[in-house]
Amino acid sequence: MDRRQEILEAAAKSFSLFGYKATTMDQVAKIANVGKGTIYTFFANKEELFNAIVVKMINEMRAEADAVSVEGAPFEQNAHARLMQMLKFRGTHQLYAKLIDEEKELRTPAVGEVLQAIEKEIVFYVKEKIEKGIAKGEVKPCDTELVAYMLFKAYLALVSDWTKTHDEELSEERIAALLNGTIFKSLLI
Repeated sequence: MDRRQEILEAAAKSFSLFGYKATTMDQVAKIANVGKGTIYTFFANKEELFNAIVVKMINEMRAEADAVSVEGAPFEQNAHARLMQMLKFRGTHQLYAKLIDEEKELRTPAVGEVLQAIEKEIVFYVKEKIEKGIAKGEVKPCDTELVAYMLFKAYLALVSDWTKTHDEELSEERIAALLNGTIFKSLLI
């Protein structure tokens, strides 16, 4: 493994354990077992290092979402599977979960900006899939960015926010049935 990769892994570990605000370049150097100067040969500052890790995390999330799609399956089935996978990733990926916690507790500006950037990437990803669905004749022409945003927020609300005001989680089947009978029904040709 090369030094840059070792530094990225060490930084991801530090950010995952301590959050953005509490992570220092000294900590990263210690975890990577390199001198602090070595880090600066690859990354100008903590923000650049953090952004490199976030880009890697976004790529992992996209890959996991793509991995659950089924070739030849209906648009709504693949859209549901991809969105659910992205939300599972959001809840189980140690760094992503730590960033969400840090934003809630500390309101660190850099973390808020990164979470907004991740949300934009998710919406862009969903928008791309809707555009492909339109091109294939599966989805009616629509404002793809607005629909992507609405789908993401609907899934987020049903998966994450529902339990804040209700005693039980919604099953994946119930979420799929609700959205198939409403949003997807109006989108599909």
